[in-house]
Amino acid sequence: MRCLVLLSLLHFSASGTFADSLEVTLNEGDQLPAFEAKAVDGTVWRSEDHVGQRFIVVYFYPADLTGGCTRQACGFRDTMKELEEAGVEVVGVSGDSVENHQLFAKVNSLNFSLLADEEGKISKVFGVPVRDGATITRMVDGVERSLRRGVTASRWTFLIDAEGRVVQKNTAVDAEQDCKNILKTVRQLTAQAE
Repeated sequence: MRCLVLLSLLHFSASGTFADSLEVTLNEGDQLPAFEAKAVDGTVWRSEDHVGQRFIVVYFYPADLTGGCTRQACGFRDTMKELEEAGVEVVGVSGDSVENHQLFAKVNSLNFSLLADEEGKISKVFGVPVRDGATITRMVDGVERSLRRGVTASRWTFLIDAEGRVVQKNTAVDAEQDCKNILKTVRQLTAQAE
């Protein structure tokens, strides 16, 4: 018994504090934990204000104004009417700042919320892996802009139902097909409920 306790203590001291060693894993069937962050419009987006009204898509993506992330965002933009008719709200989350999100939304005429997760706190709540941030340079309206992000999230998508439960977790997201997959799933779930 003494040996087991000693091994446990060694494990925790080698891996940091006890809290740091626990991995968060949000799976299908789990209740969505409360979270909040600054949105693209500068307001604070709180999950508690949105859960219970409709389906919510929370999709994590690596970086604003990059190839796959732009295709994913534009896919959601282009299917927004169908998504809204199906009772779906879309929220994108990355390690970019509100200012980066504002440029991204403007350049691509995005019609849904983007949340700034510069420290990876929302990613941690969902269990989404993150790696170091980076800085990229892009031309926006003829001006060269430097966009620095605090962390780089993995591309994962979660679908939350009106009761606040995770009904789909996708850790192998096809950026271009994400919106279509969500719409198909929501329609299937709605048909099953009728």
